[in-house]
Amino acid sequence: MLTGLARPDAGTIHIGGIDCTQKPRAAQHLIGVVPDESNLYPELSGYDNLCFCAALYGMGKAEREARATQLLETFDLIKAAGRKFGGYSKGMKRKLTIAAGIIHRPQILFLDEPTTGIDVASARQLRQLITDLHQKGTTIFLTTHYIEEAERLCDRIAFILSGRIVRIDSVAQLIQPIRDKHVMQISCENGVNGLSERLAGEYPDLNFSSPETGVIQVEADAPIRVGPMVRFLEDQGAEVSEARKMKPSLEDVFIRITGIGADVMRREKEKSGGKQ
Repeated sequence: MLTGLARPDAGTIHIGGIDCTQKPRAAQHLIGVVPDESNLYPELSGYDNLCFCAALYGMGKAEREARATQLLETFDLIKAAGRKFGGYSKGMKRKLTIAAGIIHRPQILFLDEPTTGIDVASARQLRQLITDLHQKGTTIFLTTHYIEEAERLCDRIAFILSGRIVRIDSVAQLIQPIRDKHVMQISCENGVNGLSERLAGEYPDLNFSSPETGVIQVEADAPIRVGPMVRFLEDQGAEVSEARKMKPSLEDVFIRITGIGADVMRREKEKSGGKQ
């Protein structure tokens, strides 16, 4: 709706002081959109794609050629400027698609899953580019399955569940309720039935859960003594491979608010084709 691709059933949309409710494309010159799948032309070169996109925004020949060259250098694509876009790698395609989205220097940029399915080096470079754009004053709407990415890049986070925003706030405010919690995760090589129940009986003041197979999570309001708990588990037949204290994360908050488990989130990431 904000990008003008769909009309709202109710409410109003204002972008840069422009009422877009009745005229959804009235603020197109203020925004840039980078879809999850590239919308550039495979038969054109990287340079020609950028110049074509700039022409669509009414930029003059000299300006669009200079801007295209500048972005190719910024995104480390200058050596591939003359190659056909269809022959680019996934990471290169993603970078050029973002370059096309900002060719006209938009005030607001919409990024849909910018790092999904690309290699680690390209993902790191894209995150840095996003950070640089933000620091220069661009407002960025970022959708992502990677909550750690949102935590790292964003000032404000909105959790969406079944098409509805269930919570929106700054990262600091979202994490605050669990900041003082003490959390520990214990990994066991073998499966022993009823371990969480036995632990709860032995340590009634602590909260136990199993976020995934072979992992026990312990939460408390006071520091957790690791040694006695590991010895108790080993006495129960568990083969403990790791016990570590956890820092509160945005993913923990997401699970608490939405009720979606870590294993479900992991499958969703895998389904989206991400390689992080």
